[in-house]
Amino acid sequence: MHQPGSVLVTGGAGFIGSNYLLQVVPAHTEVTFVNLDALSYAGNLMNLAAIEQAQNYAFVKGEVQDVELLHALFAQHAFTTVVHFAAESHVDRSIRDPLAFVRSNTLGTVALLEAARAAWKDDTTNRHRFYHISTDEVFGSLGDNGAFRETTPYDPRSPYSASKAASDHFVRAYYHTYGLPVVLSNCSNNYGPFQFPEKLIPVVIANALQQKPVPIYGTGLNVRDWLYVGDHCAAIDTILRWGTTGDTYVIGGDSERTNLDVVRMLLDVVDEATGQPVGTSRQLITFVTDRPGHDYRYAMDFTKLHQALGWTPSHALEEGLRETVAWYLRNGDWLNAVMDQSYQTYYHEQYGL
Repeated sequence: MHQPGSVLVTGGAGFIGSNYLLQVVPAHTEVTFVNLDALSYAGNLMNLAAIEQAQNYAFVKGEVQDVELLHALFAQHAFTTVVHFAAESHVDRSIRDPLAFVRSNTLGTVALLEAARAAWKDDTTNRHRFYHISTDEVFGSLGDNGAFRETTPYDPRSPYSASKAASDHFVRAYYHTYGLPVVLSNCSNNYGPFQFPEKLIPVVIANALQQKPVPIYGTGLNVRDWLYVGDHCAAIDTILRWGTTGDTYVIGGDSERTNLDVVRMLLDVVDEATGQPVGTSRQLITFVTDRPGHDYRYAMDFTKLHQALGWTPSHALEEGLRETVAWYLRNGDWLNAVMDQSYQTYYHEQYGL
């Protein structure tokens, strides 16, 4: 078992990172958590208001590519553990600006690996761990059958997934070349509280609440496996503590649906929650030009994680969507704050709506 003492969390003001910190900071008061985040467009300290005064939590603003800052933080805090979330993650943005994804996702990961290697090189106690969070998109696209597992060959199809695949390879290379104690996980599509409204589910919720067109790429028949972010964070904490050094684990939600089915289900949940006749908001669905290289289907076989570490998702999709919609309705101030002019401009440019 790995027992964290002082943990560097990168990208902890983003969607998954903030949910992770909100879960673990109060649960592990004996552990110190330092959150390094650049606060780019999708990072928001509002996400972390509930723990900002916690005695075992600190925030540092900075880039994960900042080598001098990384070495100074390792020296100051003597990190036993790194949990690496920081990444540019939106496929559409990667198509527009691939070099930004190389800098953040690939070069940033290597800079972090180098800082950890330098800080831990003389350690003989075997008490360190570098946890790299990745995505199912590195595996490419599935047909109608089969599922991704830990042994699936890589076949990235977008600049985003290629940059994440490169970072995965570097993490494994540091394990094999330098003996850096690493674990990795690849997850399916996350959803839940604090997700920046450019991904499908928060876009649908935000637009439905404003009765604006809800964009769906192509025919909407692309298939994804949906994972509630709280379940993902529970899996991360389990893997961090109990996973085998050098191993990879895939994490899925056991909730495969077409994008069109998810949007219809979600719009019905919004109608129900806002007192409209169920089905009313389906008229907002607007099909838009498909994006280049749009993978057809993702699915995850998390048998290894379940059998080895006992994890399984606790949220069925409809239950998770209901919780997510209820959260957005309770947190209108958060949604209004992130729906700034830069997002509105992006939305109009991207979808033409």
